[in-house]
Amino acid sequence: MEPPFLSIVIPAYNEAERIEQTLETVCNYLRSQSLRAEVLVVNDGSRDRTGPLVAGCARHWPNLRLVDNPRNLGKGFSVRNGVLEAKGQVVLISDADLSAPIEEMCKLLDPIVRGKRDLTLGSRALDRSLIGTRQSAFREHAGRLFNRLVHLLTGLPFRDTQCGFKAFRREPMLPVLARQRIAGFGFDPEILFLARTRGLRLEEVPIRWNHAEGTKVRLLQDGLKMILGLFLIRWNQLTGRYR
Repeated sequence: MEPPFLSIVIPAYNEAERIEQTLETVCNYLRSQSLRAEVLVVNDGSRDRTGPLVAGCARHWPNLRLVDNPRNLGKGFSVRNGVLEAKGQVVLISDADLSAPIEEMCKLLDPIVRGKRDLTLGSRALDRSLIGTRQSAFREHAGRLFNRLVHLLTGLPFRDTQCGFKAFRREPMLPVLARQRIAGFGFDPEILFLARTRGLRLEEVPIRWNHAEGTKVRLLQDGLKMILGLFLIRWNQLTGRYR
């Protein structure tokens, strides 16, 4: 069987309430496209029925696969695990809540397919008129502050590193993921930093986005870990741990 061109990796933790609807939406959209594609749901040690529900869906759609982490290890670990299991030339990362509609994937894939970019990241900040349902004002302000710190501590020029909608060519990203040290929500700036320092071509792309209730990011506790992660990126770079 010919391998897929595209692998969609969906990290999932306690997503039983919406994972079936998400997979139905994704699979229906893929059927309308002329792409050889697979979908991998990485179950990050969920305590609910996420895993069994995905397994049930996979019985009806052979291009859907369940990947189980041994326990709850974090979104960054889940993304890396999914990419290592993926078979596609190009990987798309999407959140389980589809806050970025799956129809927006063409915006990320186009620069990669045309050979212009190696990695594209969806952005809520480049054109905020594309945001439908917004986050709370406090979360939006915290997000802007975090991205200022990202720019200050890593030099990354992007205005939104945390949007969970990214695409990249798999092969050149494997050495990046091999050097990844952050397993939680703060992994995004790290893999972007590593990709940029290795000379990969990155582009930030404005996308439609809607806030979905049920986010797993705890603003204070996880936010602090993400900020500490930025200092860890700088430390790892200075001490040669990324070599």
